[in-house]
Amino acid sequence: MEKIKTGTWVEIEQIVLKPEERASALPEDTRKVPYVLHVSGFLLEDAALGQEARIKTVIGRELLGKVLVVNPSYTHSFGDTVPELLDIGLEESEC
Repeated sequence: MEKIKTGTWVEIEQIVLKPEERASALPEDTRKVPYVLHVSGFLLEDAALGQEARIKTVIGRELLGKVLVVNPSYTHSFGDTVPELLDIGLEESEC
């Protein structure tokens, strides 16, 4: 496996709660899966994808988790354009 160098920006997955540790009041389908945290930071040691490694986040937290992605990017959006909202806030203009 190819090693990812110390200092590389990565995303890790950390299991916060195992299924048996989750609250009994949760719906059954939620209770039977682990509660996971995905967080990005800089590798503190060489690692490979899928391997456990320590990272340091931009605010200085050190966390241990499985390396998922090298140089993760943001993939969220605010959804599709809603044409009815495009005119909100516009005064009489040449639009």
